[in-house]
Amino acid sequence: MRRGWSNTAIGIALLAVMLFPVYWMVNVSLQPSGSAVATPWFPVNLSFEGYVTALTQQGSHLLTSLVVAAGTVVFSVAVAAPAAFALAHFKVRGANVVLFAVLISQMVPGIVIANALYSAYTELGLLNSVGGLILADSTHGIPFAILVMRAFMSTVPAEVVEAARVDGAGQIRTFVSVVLPMSRNALITAALFTFLFTWSDFLFALTLTTTEDVRPVTLGLFTYIGTYVNDWSAVMATAVLASIPAFVLLLVAQRFVAAGVTSGAVK
Repeated sequence: MRRGWSNTAIGIALLAVMLFPVYWMVNVSLQPSGSAVATPWFPVNLSFEGYVTALTQQGSHLLTSLVVAAGTVVFSVAVAAPAAFALAHFKVRGANVVLFAVLISQMVPGIVIANALYSAYTELGLLNSVGGLILADSTHGIPFAILVMRAFMSTVPAEVVEAARVDGAGQIRTFVSVVLPMSRNALITAALFTFLFTWSDFLFALTLTTTEDVRPVTLGLFTYIGTYVNDWSAVMATAVLASIPAFVLLLVAQRFVAAGVTSGAVK
């Protein structure tokens, strides 16, 4: 009993340490404009000026991040889902080689891909474009989504697929009407993590954008800080606003993510 209480106390202490930066971010965002060093431990004098400033100066960047992240999710899932189904249920020669190549692509450093894309985008005129960022972020989203969904779709009984074919459904109808609904958890898991990858992307945003016309919030926050920042409440308010979409999605999709991650690992 005593050991249980001590473990609980240690867990609470570790959780408090890990969550303290989040608390401090929210605390500073609710303070009047000023230095973060002089911020009191509790927001006694609540002020939402930081959020007003953040929405005024960073609102367009937040919208850009939302559009890029949503576009990346749609494009990645649309490409990865049929590929995962084919690799899981078709007798494709060299399927293991393809899976190995997909896995290797996840190990390529992002800076290598970013530099290669910069040269290609310069020739194609895709710099400073939403479509260019979506394609760039999809280089991470598609391989990850293929691996997650293929692992889950492999657990779908072949008898179910064959039964659909016997009833007259073609490959596309079987995929859309049978396999995809059964793979809902894996689909949501892949979509969620692709969104999080894209939402937190900094490397592609820094490399493939050179103007403020198309600038995700990660790069906007980076350039917003500068060398001499006098208004940390606006900076922290921007960080809080940038954290809300990820927090809400994780909260809503938590049970689907847990099921999607574990189901594909058990046969």
